[in-house]
Formats: sequence, C-alpha cells, structure tokens
Amino acid sequence: MSVLSARAVNRATLARQLLLERADVPAVDVVGHLAGMQGQEPKHPYVGLWTRIDGFVEAQLDQAVAARAVVRATMFRGTLHLVTAADYLRFRVTVSPVLEAGLRVLGDRGAGLEPDKVVAAAEKLLANEPLTFTEVRDALQEQFPEVNERALGFCTRMLVPLVMYPADVRWSWTANSRFTPAEEWIGKKLHKRAEPAELVTRYLQAFGPATPADFQTWSGLQKAKPLFDELELDTFTDEAGKTLFDVPDGPRPDEDTPAPVRFLPEFDNVLLSHAKRERIIADEHKPHVFTKNLRVKATYLVDGLVAGLWTAEKKRGVATLTITPFGKLLKRTQAELEREGSALIRFLEPDAKTHEMVTAG
Repeated sequence: MSVLSARAVNRATLARQLLLERADVPAVDVVGHLAGMQGQEPKHPYVGLWTRIDGFVEAQLDQAVAARAVVRATMFRGTLHLVTAADYLRFRVTVSPVLEAGLRVLGDRGAGLEPDKVVAAAEKLLANEPLTFTEVRDALQEQFPEVNERALGFCTRMLVPLVMYPADVRWSWTANSRFTPAEEWIGKKLHKRAEPAELVTRYLQAFGPATPADFQTWSGLQKAKPLFDELELDTFTDEAGKTLFDVPDGPRPDEDTPAPVRFLPEFDNVLLSHAKRERIIADEHKPHVFTKNLRVKATYLVDGLVAGLWTAEKKRGVATLTITPFGKLLKRTQAELEREGSALIRFLEPDAKTHEMVTAG
C-alpha cells in the first residue's frame, strides 16, 4: 500500500477544493463539485467562491440563486449549507437520520414534543407562505402551548425539508430569512431512497483522500466503514500508518506542487470536514481559529496550511482588510498576501473610496 506524505495529502485536498488553481467554470458547477458549501451566514459562500473561481463576481451566484439552481438549507451535520438544487433533492433523505438525531440535543427542552404532529402543523403553515422561524415558532406555540417554542422551531428546521427564501439584498439572504418548502421551491420531488454510498464518493471527490471517520465528521452520518468497503476505492496509508481511501480518478498532485496564498471565509468546509485536521491546520493554531462559541474564524493559507486570520471592515469610506499572522512573514509571502488581500477587499467593499490592507501585531 502506497504511503502518502502529509504534504501529498494536503496537496490532494487543495486540488479538489480548487485551492491550488482557480477554476474557470460556473458557480453552480463549483458548488456541486464541492458537494456543498457551509452557509452559516449568507456572505461566506460568496467569499469561498471568489477564492476558488477565476474572475468570480457576485452576480454569478445571485443569478444561480434566483434561477433556483442552488439553495441554502439545513443539510450536512444539521447545519446550513449552500448546495445545488439537484444535490438537495438527491441527498436530503440520505442525511435525514442526522437531522432526526439532532433532536436529542433538546434535552429537557423537548418535553412534550411530538415530532410527527409538529411536522404536520409546520408543513401546513409553510404551505401558505414563506415564514421566518420566529413566525413559525409563534404560530406553532399557539397550537402546542405546553411545548418549548425553541423546541418547536428546531423540530421544524430539522425534520421539514425547507430552503431559505432569497431576498433582493446583497448576498441574497437577509439575517432573518424566510423559509419555504423545498419541493415547491425547486419544483421537483425529493429522491425517496437514501444514497449513502454515492455520498461517500462525492465526499472523496471533494475532500479525499480520507477515512470513514472523516466522512462521518463532514456528513454527520455514522458507521460509515461498511460503505467504504463496498466501493471500489484506492487505498493508501498516511505517515501515521492510518488507511486513507480515495476515488481512483482523484487528483493527487506531487507534494512539491506550489500552493498559492488563499483567503478562506469563516466556516469554510475545508476546515470542518475531517476528523483530524492537520492536513490543513496545525494543532497549535486551532485555538485561534475555532472559538468556544463554535465560530470558525476567517483564515488564510500559506503553502497550503492555515497561517493566520483576516477580518474586513469599512469605516467612513475606507475599506480595510487586516491580517493577523501566526508567525513571521517572509517578504515574498507578504507581497503575495497583499496582492490577494487587496483583490479580496475590493470584492467585499467595491463601493469604498479607499482600499487598504494592514498587518496586525
């Protein structure tokens, strides 16, 4: 069995994530290629696509959203993702066990909750018009006054196939978006049969080579090893002797392939989709990126690894991108960061009078 060095695993992952070279393909195709993008907040996928698509402009994703070719919905790990409409239809039933199991986190707040009745009531409410979850909770509370309103809303979010209703605003969704039935919005029915083996293949195409535990971390589905065993996959070992699985045609560039500076948005899936994340971030840097309140900060990559944080703000017409390095910057790295960062801040704040990039510390 061939051994893949840490750098080789890193380069393979970067290649699949379109972080070695920007792609010249439509936004919808990239969202599909990535098997979805974490969409905790509406801006994040736009930044993630900007860093992966050559010449990406907001309108490309705006148009895909308006055309209902991509949707923002609760999917993998029970979190909000931007996925193609086709993938939502194909895999919503596949991830339903994850969403159903999510109700366990309610604990005592779930007292008196009867999911089947709540789902039926929520579906009836949402069939009339798109609603925010505040509106859904308030309406359900009238029907189930003895049940915690947060439990009612969470049950609806996890068990009813819904997509977020876009608005005519920048980044396509408001902070308190409305939700609408997925099948009605997309105009097609959900695929009725679970397809976990197919989802494994899609995962490896986007994040491999990887382990069953990695797939479980990304998808939320458990007991994945039998799925890997039934597929025709290539196998390798990493430097620690762990078996890695991969699709036969997965790109595995030479470990010396140059990896350019890349800026990643908050919650980028490349940081969230492996049980062990050393392929993209050193253990010593994790506390700076993954916060106690479960946020994942915006980062940048140098030579394929997380090397610092970045933030952007605009005050009095001046847009500033601030980077916070984890270590000393080489002059050539600083120059590359300035080129990439200057382009990013112009993308984020096109109407600013002045754009600048500064280094903290």
